[in-house]
Amino acid sequence: MTNTQLVITTMSASDSTLWDQYVQKHNGHSPYHLFAWLAAVEEAYSHKVFYLVAKYNSKIVGVLPLVNIRIPFKGASLCSLPFCDVGGCLADNNEVQTALEQKGAELKGQLNSKSIEYRERAEISDETQLEGRKVSMLLPLPATSDELFSGFKSKLRSQIRKAEKNGLTYELGTEQQFIDDFYAVFSENMLRLGSPVHSKKWIESICEQFKDQCIITVVKLDGVPVGAGIVLFSNDKACIPWASTRAEYNRLSPNMMLYWALLKFVTDHRCKEFDFGRSTFNEGTFRFKQQWGAKPALLEWRDDTSQPDSQMDSAPSTSSLKSLVEKVWKRLPLAVANTIGPKLRRYISL
Repeated sequence: MTNTQLVITTMSASDSTLWDQYVQKHNGHSPYHLFAWLAAVEEAYSHKVFYLVAKYNSKIVGVLPLVNIRIPFKGASLCSLPFCDVGGCLADNNEVQTALEQKGAELKGQLNSKSIEYRERAEISDETQLEGRKVSMLLPLPATSDELFSGFKSKLRSQIRKAEKNGLTYELGTEQQFIDDFYAVFSENMLRLGSPVHSKKWIESICEQFKDQCIITVVKLDGVPVGAGIVLFSNDKACIPWASTRAEYNRLSPNMMLYWALLKFVTDHRCKEFDFGRSTFNEGTFRFKQQWGAKPALLEWRDDTSQPDSQMDSAPSTSSLKSLVEKVWKRLPLAVANTIGPKLRRYISL
């Protein structure tokens, strides 16, 4: 392959099928790489998005999705990809990836952006390298949900059954009522955690753009939503960007029913891998996901302005200021938090 035959260009919405076809054939893809994720970012938050494509003899050989987030009074930076754990370049080989990232660097200069953040997974030789690091928790899925359930340890199966015995039920869908129920639980949970919540428009845009590659489950007790989660999936991979429960109902194990409902759904829809999302190695959420059989994959977020041997932390470090902000945020009335939160959250790429 020669550089004269390799062309880097951009795609538009009319070419979304070609983009997704390449993405879903690439071993390193995630549902976040699909055209729909960037379209939702643009629709809900009005960030400028770029679909960089490498072609060799008119054939797509690589893609690089980028989002330019311009923060008032701070300037702009590019991210691949915001609001999720994994993005970065998908390419046939290193030469194509280098060419795409060089084009990204040119774009950065044109936009007067400060940096490009690439969110990727990295290979490791042993788990000692994971201590204190952020990881994806990935679960290989069998051919059927019956096979998946029978492969769980007896304690996990009993916890799932406990939720059923406690009178919990679940429903699946993407209609507006599911979005409303999801957001009610999600926004309460984010307030409890002291964190600004995404806008409801963002969730609506996700469902609108992903269409039949998205599903919401709502866990209920006597008709009241007590847990909810959303899953995105490609042809063979699924991921769960957000899941929440109402704390006062946690004794009934709604989280067990929530995850089982989604795992059952994606397994029976022929997905081969389930991404439980980001956790810190060996901490609480890590152990919760580990009990389902998920294995860690190192998350490595790199900044193009950093030195080659340096690495970014994939989440802000805990500080006294951050703790103070969380304490103040938790005391806000829910309606106020849901009004102010999305105005801030659109600029927080985590």
